[in-house]
Amino acid sequence: MTTKSFLLLAALLLPATLLLQAQESPVPRDSETGKIKFQEVVEEPGSQEELFNRCINWLNNYYRDPVRVTSVRDKATGKIIGKHTIRITQGQEDGTVKEVAFVFYEFTIEVREGRYRYTISDLLLKTASRYEIERWLNTEDPKYDPVWASYIQQITDYAAQWSANLKEKMKPGPEKKEDIW
Repeated sequence: MTTKSFLLLAALLLPATLLLQAQESPVPRDSETGKIKFQEVVEEPGSQEELFNRCINWLNNYYRDPVRVTSVRDKATGKIIGKHTIRITQGQEDGTVKEVAFVFYEFTIEVREGRYRYTISDLLLKTASRYEIERWLNTEDPKYDPVWASYIQQITDYAAQWSANLKEKMKPGPEKKEDIW
């Protein structure tokens, strides 16, 4: 292959490569399973017990019915597991917003001395059968609907808001000064 042929081929393929990279989803996926998975380890001062108690406080303030949301609250291991839903909406032509679906998700929060890890995973569309939302990422699917990109964005936004709220509430509160009298 001559240099001119190579440069011509590279010039033709470069825009296609850049287009494919631009279309790649910013949604984090598990490298082993390929499923959507939001996960982060956060360094935060405090003992395992203190972090666990802060997390329980956050749960009680974040969810309307935190007891039903959580299935595991194990203080000894520092593990909390729960399930909840994300409401997916779609804007209508008349300017209103309509709920179009519910996506179930599972979350796990694990606390240790000086850090905690949260995971949001197992996202499923509420239907009669299992419908993994990773299908919404496949633009090659003959049934692909461009509105799915907005649904994925709503899930990503929800996960970002959820984690930001958790991080804020997991920070240590101001030290209480003893009232000396």
